[in-house]
Amino acid sequence: MKNLFNILVLFIFCTASAQKVLPFDTLKLGTANDLFADDYGNIYVQQKKDFSFAKYDSLGHQKAKLMLPLPFKIQNVQNPLNIPSFSENAQELRFFDQNLNEIQTINFRQKFGFIKAAYVEDLQQAWLLDESTKNLIQYNFRDDKILNSFPFRVDVDQILDLLVYEKNVYLLYRNQLLIYNLNAEKKVDLILENVRKLRRENGIVMVISLNQIQKISENKLETIFKEDNSQIVDKNSAAYFVIKDNKLYLYPIQKKID
Repeated sequence: MKNLFNILVLFIFCTASAQKVLPFDTLKLGTANDLFADDYGNIYVQQKKDFSFAKYDSLGHQKAKLMLPLPFKIQNVQNPLNIPSFSENAQELRFFDQNLNEIQTINFRQKFGFIKAAYVEDLQQAWLLDESTKNLIQYNFRDDKILNSFPFRVDVDQILDLLVYEKNVYLLYRNQLLIYNLNAEKKVDLILENVRKLRRENGIVMVISLNQIQKISENKLETIFKEDNSQIVDKNSAAYFVIKDNKLYLYPIQKKID
């Protein structure tokens, strides 16, 4: 009887936690194309209709806003002091601070052919897919130095996202995830739906789709969060965030108890 009571309490707690709605103006969410959440409780909303990127606190108050002249793909906000982004149109990497002020720009036009995708590994290095030379390039943008260049003759025409980790190259397409080694030898081919982006948290690589988040474990996908009929999902280290019916919901991540 006691165990049943404990399970019931846990169920009620989880359900109540999952119903937390953050006080956001529905107009900010209804046309959002992407959502990010940092570990300080800030929410970032990207709008493709006007190339804007806005930062809000947990009460929905706008803290900063960025208006870009061209489409830029925001990589992540895991370090909110240094937010990386890439524009295929401009052939640039740009970095923004916590107030969304531009702090650095790296232009690829003079040094490379045509960069199709970029992954910023840390505060010094980026991986670049050069479509014109068919190379995967490890580039130290702080020192303006090419560290490595690997022949990489794969189709990158419809690529959505790139991630490189522990000598594995993750290429995300609209309905597929391909994993290669640095010699462009395919290791894994996974079929997906409604994908948006790749994310790495420590040693875990994740695929974030419109309504679910999956981690890659032993070359297979394992769903760690799902919310049907959602517009967008995302996460930080403490919670999952869901835009659904033009409202923003917070789902606390249940910590494992040893």
